[in-house]
Amino acid sequence: MLRNIGKSLLLVTFTIVICCIVYPLVVWAVGQTVFPEQANGSLLRGPDGSVVGSRLIAQPFTKDEYFQPRPSAASYDGSASASSTLAPSNYLLRARVAGILGPIVKYRGGAKAGQLIGPDVEEWFRQDRFQDAPHIVAQWADAHNAVAQGWVKADPTHAAYVDAWAKSHPTEVAQWIKDNPATPAPAAADLAVIFFDDFSGAHPGEFPAAVQHDAGDGKTETVVEPVKEGTDIQSTFFDMWRQEHPKADLEDVPGDMVTASGSGLDPDITLDNALYQLDRVAAQWAKDGHRDPTQVRREIEAMLRQQATAPFGGLIGVPMINVLEANLALRQRYGDPAA
Repeated sequence: MLRNIGKSLLLVTFTIVICCIVYPLVVWAVGQTVFPEQANGSLLRGPDGSVVGSRLIAQPFTKDEYFQPRPSAASYDGSASASSTLAPSNYLLRARVAGILGPIVKYRGGAKAGQLIGPDVEEWFRQDRFQDAPHIVAQWADAHNAVAQGWVKADPTHAAYVDAWAKSHPTEVAQWIKDNPATPAPAAADLAVIFFDDFSGAHPGEFPAAVQHDAGDGKTETVVEPVKEGTDIQSTFFDMWRQEHPKADLEDVPGDMVTASGSGLDPDITLDNALYQLDRVAAQWAKDGHRDPTQVRREIEAMLRQQATAPFGGLIGVPMINVLEANLALRQRYGDPAA
């Protein structure tokens, strides 16, 4: 028996040494000598030398000077890699796609070929009628409760605006609590539908949006107020506009512009996607630098085509652009974007 125990202990010790010490050390040594960049996270540094991200993990960019990555169901959180798993019939997916398309889609043919549809969406919205019924905002909130609640949760200023509305409308809130006794202390998101119903009647042809104002001393403050135009309207109501304009001849957009990857962290976009965004990016850099937009566009397009790569030297797949690398190249070439 002691002999068997001794052999077992020897085997356990040998296994621990091989699997927990030798093997990890060999893998570490190979990684540091043969693939040092990949082994250390494929990190990229900004102009000041600080780490700004990894070329393997997507991150969001909000300024118009930068290219945008694919949508992310994980909110670009490397610790929460996931897909949305939303079916094509799910309105949350439809709303997300519509939100991306509204400000960027252009007419493909007709008298307005090449022009953005956004201004037409805004003009239609201001008429405040959908399917021959008034109050577009109320119809939108009533039909898509989860999307209306998502608007409230998306920004702290939105929630604060709804909270302020609730304090000034105690009768409506009391009635909601009576109708929903399981929620005696509703949060701002819970009141989204009745808030939008009331807002729609009080502000026909308008939508609440976060607007920045000069607060003095070079500072700005963000407040929510009714607006009649802007990307919020173009994004939120593009789908309803499209339902009423099914024959409008619109340009196709690259598929990866509106679809999330399985991980939610894909760092690359197709070259076609980058070229579709090029007009916006070039126009903003030209504005910041007081330069000719046409010349800036040519410069950035040349940079994109130089950076584009495809697997196995282009034998398979399509040309891809690493978003972080492209944006760092823009930063290095044109400096800090306008604040």
